Amino acid sequence: MQPAINYAQNGFVVTENLSRGILDNLNRLNTFPASSAIFTDSGMPWEAGDILRQTDLANTLRLIAEGGADVFYSGPLAEQVVQAVRDTGGIMTLEDLAQVRVRRHAPVVGTYRGYTIISMPPPSSGGACIVQILNMLENLDPDYLRFGETQAVHAWLQAFRISFADRDAWMADTDFVAVPLEGLTSKEYARELFARFNPNQAMLYAEASDPARFESDPGRFIRGYAMDAGGLAGIESASTTSFSVMDRAGNTVTVTVTINFLFGSAVTVPGTGILLNNQMASGFNPVPGTIHSPEPYKRGLSSMSPTIVLDPHGRPFMSVGSPGATRIFPTVAQVISHVIDNDMPIQEALNVPRWFTMQSGQVHVENRLSESAIQGLKDLGWEVNVRSGWDFFFGGIHAVLFDHTGQFGRAGRLHGAADPRRDGVARAF
Repeated sequence: MQPAINYAQNGFVVTENLSRGILDNLNRLNTFPASSAIFTDSGMPWEAGDILRQTDLANTLRLIAEGGADVFYSGPLAEQVVQAVRDTGGIMTLEDLAQVRVRRHAPVVGTYRGYTIISMPPPSSGGACIVQILNMLENLDPDYLRFGETQAVHAWLQAFRISFADRDAWMADTDFVAVPLEGLTSKEYARELFARFNPNQAMLYAEASDPARFESDPGRFIRGYAMDAGGLAGIESASTTSFSVMDRAGNTVTVTVTINFLFGSAVTVPGTGILLNNQMASGFNPVPGTIHSPEPYKRGLSSMSPTIVLDPHGRPFMSVGSPGATRIFPTVAQVISHVIDNDMPIQEALNVPRWFTMQSGQVHVENRLSESAIQGLKDLGWEVNVRSGWDFFFGGIHAVLFDHTGQFGRAGRLHGAADPRRDGVARAF
């Protein structure tokens, strides 16, 4: 933990993105004196180039480094956290913190054109949705998915629509709900979904899959919830961090973490530097009786998608992840396809224009997508919202690719890539 302690103690340079984020959340931060004291300069946003120091956080990290996780979940530090929550209207107790447990689940695993996709399981929807989207697109010849052509984007959007419908209907914390992952990620089911594609018309709304489709999983609603999934209230924020690491032996890690909204709840525990998240704002549906209703110790649904890709020989090929709320898994899926289907070097796969839609509503595209493709989507009946050319909305992939064959230059070389839409950089050591 020493590198993190050093950054907290000595500070780091504020970027333009961070300065803008503080400005956008200035009223929230200034509502809580402990947050204002850290993230603002006497109530005004830190400017790009300023040094942001978090000495209280450095001290807290030292305590945890010396005493382990128990220091956070019990004792004086836990008491401070609970008190801060209760002082701002929350209902957390010391028992709540003491009962927190890490859950280890098997990853979601699928294949795409001979490559193995290994990604995050529920309560994140990311891994299953990536596999499902790629399974559907695998029914198309790679030439059909040539980058940026109307027909390719049209196919992607239909896959997104269907996957989001299944996400809302089925994805939840598997400690509380039996999620039929095997069925949702199967090639057979993907062929059924692909049959809904219409090459000549926009899919204006994708209905959730028929619950009877997976009735062979009778324990899905472990707590006896109604079959109506209910959907989610709100939308995830973009305040997520993801990074990927790979070494010359192919050992690889992708980490994605989130505090939900930018600056989370905006509540900092006084004297500790701990900024509290507000994940419940988007991970749950406040309506009782749905698979997404909150319960004690239940984990909310997310879209985080740290993903590892193995080549057809089983060797580590890509390590990739992204922030970006519900845009995360569509973005990761696009990057994987761009590399495999379009032979793009990893940085190019990050740089090219992106598109996104949910099970209904607008289609979002970056304005760097060709005019002919944008017009083609409109002609098919899609409602298109053209966004800026390097839009923060579309996530911020960080990735590493191991070129075993020399496909992208020289065999045995590692390629790091950082998304220009967000802060970040590729580094080799």
